[in-house]
Amino acid sequence: MSFTKGDLLTKTRKLVNGLAKAKPVWLKAMEKAPPAVFPRAEKKVERICLPEDVYINKFYKKHPESLHEDPIKICDFDPTPSRIFGSRVLELKEQGVSEEEAIDVADMEYRLQKKTKKKAYKRLKEIARIRGTKPPPNPYPSAIKEIQAEEKKYVHDRFFNPRILEIVEKLKEQQDAEMQDRGRSIGM
Repeated sequence: MSFTKGDLLTKTRKLVNGLAKAKPVWLKAMEKAPPAVFPRAEKKVERICLPEDVYINKFYKKHPESLHEDPIKICDFDPTPSRIFGSRVLELKEQGVSEEEAIDVADMEYRLQKKTKKKAYKRLKEIARIRGTKPPPNPYPSAIKEIQAEEKKYVHDRFFNPRILEIVEKLKEQQDAEMQDRGRSIGM
């Protein structure tokens, strides 16, 4: 019999009955009014699988770079390109198109959408150059570039913040002292 199974009440009872623990003050009250016991799942919880998940996996096999380039924003209402791809394949299959053709059409639409986004940003930069203004930030940045933009401040601090530079100097001095101590102990 394992002492790790059960709730707090049964574990405490076992420990008290086995003389491993003194009887706590709250045990009698808890035995009179035990806490609610929630039913446990008999087996593992099944994974939720949507119909388009098969096509989403095929999308990521075909476009592995999309995992890193297309950001997944939890609070965003717009679906990710992979989800759009899967939904589009299902939609085309419902219209009577074969699976391979549906995948090809959805893939072509994804590539076209990606290309038009790049062209639109290129045009925005050209307009900014003509006007002589600073080009706007990319409205379709990759997830990696968004993360790098957020981290840029901290990377800059790492090299130019005086407090951080002091800490680095102290660490270097400690390392030098340790190396000298090691050299002395080896020389003896």
